[in-house]
Amino acid sequence: MNAFMKKINSEEMNVKKESLHQFKMEDLYGDEFDFSQLKGKKVMLVNTASKCGLTPQYELLQELFDTYKDKNFVIVGFPANNFGGQEPGTVVEIAAFCKENYGVTFPMMNKISVKGDDMHDLYKFLTLASRNGVQDSEVAWNFQKYLIDEDGYLVGSKSPRTLPNDAEIIEWIEK
Repeated sequence: MNAFMKKINSEEMNVKKESLHQFKMEDLYGDEFDFSQLKGKKVMLVNTASKCGLTPQYELLQELFDTYKDKNFVIVGFPANNFGGQEPGTVVEIAAFCKENYGVTFPMMNKISVKGDDMHDLYKFLTLASRNGVQDSEVAWNFQKYLIDEDGYLVGSKSPRTLPNDAEIIEWIEK
């Protein structure tokens, strides 16, 4: 192996993955949410929207959360208006919609942008391999799912059309 290749390989080995646990955000109710409180839990992060054809996934997300919340698993929702203006509401409207229509009890963050020039820093972490150490990705639509391990590291992502109760997701939670 030549010196140039050794340098590249050593640089790749020294890439420090970031962790979900470094982030703090405001939730839908204006309270600070420190992601370090999720240490030791598997986490599914989902960008959500109230007026999308995939919005009924809220029901499946809540069922999944209810089933596994006592088994070191949590779901965190991120309302975003990036796709077709499908999350136009205020945080108060979003909170009421989620509670009244789907009984959502998993943590919901304040409305953010999940793509584009104003992408929230947490989503930059999720979508850039240089930060998450796993993959580059793009948020394709509402209800894309990112899976995070107990140490806060990205494991992978699932398509918006992959249902929350998909066998691969259940297997990942249970292992």
